[in-house]
Amino acid sequence: MRLLIMGPPGAGKGTQAVALAKRIGGAHISTGDIFRANVQQQTELGKAAQRYMDAGEYVPDEVTNAMVKERLAEDDAGSAFILDGYPRTVDQVAKLDSILGELGTQLDGVLELVVDPEELIQRLLKRAETSGRTDDGEAVIRHRQEVYTAETAPLLEVYGSRGVVIKVDGMGGVDEITRRIDDALPG
Repeated sequence: MRLLIMGPPGAGKGTQAVALAKRIGGAHISTGDIFRANVQQQTELGKAAQRYMDAGEYVPDEVTNAMVKERLAEDDAGSAFILDGYPRTVDQVAKLDSILGELGTQLDGVLELVVDPEELIQRLLKRAETSGRTDDGEAVIRHRQEVYTAETAPLLEVYGSRGVVIKVDGMGGVDEITRRIDDALPG
């Protein structure tokens, strides 16, 4: 099973993606993890990404796409994976299609965790308190939600037109959401 998990910040994507990857015997492929690993290992892609990050700029798609392509080609991603944090733009959707085509596969589904916007804000404020992330004030959190809606949500339209979006209610406890995901998955 090859899946993409989507949802706004605070929807619980990371928590659910890690657990789901284990349940399906596949790789959890997080762009944040890929970036950190490449930077730490001082790969050529990592060095390129680090230059942009040090300058406070976005890492260009070419670098991100190359990192994801390398990661998807690894053995543990061969039969099953959960993509978390990629693609983020419509252009990256086209690149992912190309990468998967080269690997002779495609996405089986796109899980969308649907959570009430006010619940998201409360979750992120609580996380900011418990993790000491003072940069996560309510204004910043609301802005991140707006950015998600404007830039990432359009991917759901693309995948929706392909009939692969699986909407899952992301409200409630972790175990409850996990059960909903398992019930919603094909086969």
